Amino acid sequence: MGDASRLLGVAPGTLRRWSDAGRISSFTTPGGHRRYRRAALERLLPSDRVTRPSLARWGMTAGRLAKAYRREARAAVNHLPWLTGLTDDQRLWFRTHGRLLAGALLSYLDAEADDERQRSLSEATAEAAAYGRLAAGLGVSLSQAVEGFLQFRRPFLHQLGLFARRRGMDAAATADLIEKTEQAMDRLLIASMNAYTVERVGERHVYGKIESEGLR
Repeated sequence: MGDASRLLGVAPGTLRRWSDAGRISSFTTPGGHRRYRRAALERLLPSDRVTRPSLARWGMTAGRLAKAYRREARAAVNHLPWLTGLTDDQRLWFRTHGRLLAGALLSYLDAEADDERQRSLSEATAEAAAYGRLAAGLGVSLSQAVEGFLQFRRPFLHQLGLFARRRGMDAAATADLIEKTEQAMDRLLIASMNAYTVERVGERHVYGKIESEGLR
């Protein structure tokens, strides 16, 4: 009741009267507490005040995503056999930086100020580029590196969709969230591919230099 009244900018008593009059729908928990769906509250706001709820405040965190990725890990090995050859340190790198990437992307989606949004996207882009460089160093092909990135992308989008439905986010807000995420993911994938290419070109340059000096 308190959160709902603050969102609307009215007193709790006013909100209770609106509920009793049927102006806004609510439901009662087994403990007798009145609850409201955010989408129903936002429909009462002027259009310029409607904003998508904070993912972090609703419990969508990098830690929550990490659990989803652990469930996907075994399936990923079937699609990406090169993962079985990773050392323990390399596996730890993927887990750590995957979580950092997810956290930066969630911060980007939640950011309200432009500078905060750009800072979070830059952090996510840097993590994606680091993945591209590591993949190149491991000797996997570019297509395999892209497949590895898609193994991160699919569960992320899937969890966002599930979360939006479970929290009662309306269709317009859900579509906007997914579209914004896909646009960011496209940028991260390009950053990863560019870093991979630069790393491989650099390796070929070094090897070529070594071979030419050896022939002298």
